[in-house]
Amino acid sequence: MPTIKDVAKHANVSVATVSRVLNENGYVNEDTREKVLESINKLDYQPNELARTLYTRRSRMIGLIVPDITNPFFPELARAVEDVTNAKNYTFILCNSDDQVLKEKNYIDVLRKKYVDGFIIVTSTLTNDHLEGINTPVVALDRNFEPDIPCVSADNYHGAKLAVEHLHNIGCKKIAHVAGPEFVMNAQHRLRGYLDMVADKPFFSEDLVVNGDYHLQNAKEATMNLLKAHPDIDGIFVGNDLMAVGVLKAAETLAIKVPDQLSIVGFDGITLGETTSPALTTIAQPIYDMGAKATNLLMDMIEGKPVEETEYTFPVQLVERESAKKGMMLSE
Repeated sequence: MPTIKDVAKHANVSVATVSRVLNENGYVNEDTREKVLESINKLDYQPNELARTLYTRRSRMIGLIVPDITNPFFPELARAVEDVTNAKNYTFILCNSDDQVLKEKNYIDVLRKKYVDGFIIVTSTLTNDHLEGINTPVVALDRNFEPDIPCVSADNYHGAKLAVEHLHNIGCKKIAHVAGPEFVMNAQHRLRGYLDMVADKPFFSEDLVVNGDYHLQNAKEATMNLLKAHPDIDGIFVGNDLMAVGVLKAAETLAIKVPDQLSIVGFDGITLGETTSPALTTIAQPIYDMGAKATNLLMDMIEGKPVEETEYTFPVQLVERESAKKGMMLSE
């Protein structure tokens, strides 16, 4: 197997020149660069990536930490991260944290030892204190992190209001909410959007809000108890699409017809919502665009480019399918 010395000899240059070409570090005139690359190609030289990483302290790898890989929302985000990293000759490592701060800290510590170049983190538990002394670039995705860490997310508050407004406009008289975990910021924003739309309505009471923890089975059980306690509920805004599937299952178990008796609107816009029966009306986030934006932003930070903004909020849109009634739009 040819070595870097063989390449240098073949190209009639120094080993240091070959190293500068390989690491894209330092000046090499174009003729010399082409000569070195030609020798590398002819000799089929394969650089020692481990040695390069140790020398440059750069791995061309980034870490993506997500809280629940079983939620289809996160694989859809990961696909965007993969596409962008591959296009820029990077790779990424996907880490599932289960929203546990110790797992998140451990992933960060392990990957830093492997000279990972940056992190995209979806977290509701880490704080700046946990990242003290870490000079590796970090971008927060889907959930706000700390004010000085760039964040890419969707307009969760407006999306929640849009969902409740739609349920009201199609004639729903008693609208409930299946919320995400209380400690997750995007769940808090979606809950606040719901409350701001219904708090002054005659039907509203605090027990119309139940927690599904962003899990299908938890949402199903919470919804069954909710509908048994309030059989006159005719509309539910659900904090994410995975929980909305649980709400559909709860209605099916209780023999409640969707959308004739109960209209359901989810949040996320994951592909799963197109496959349910009935298909899920939802507030769609631009999931791929959010993942791509976070990755490109991280790449800029790795390359030392200035970050002009620290918060990027993507708009959302209502996608009407079959889980909510159709009807004439009614005025407020």
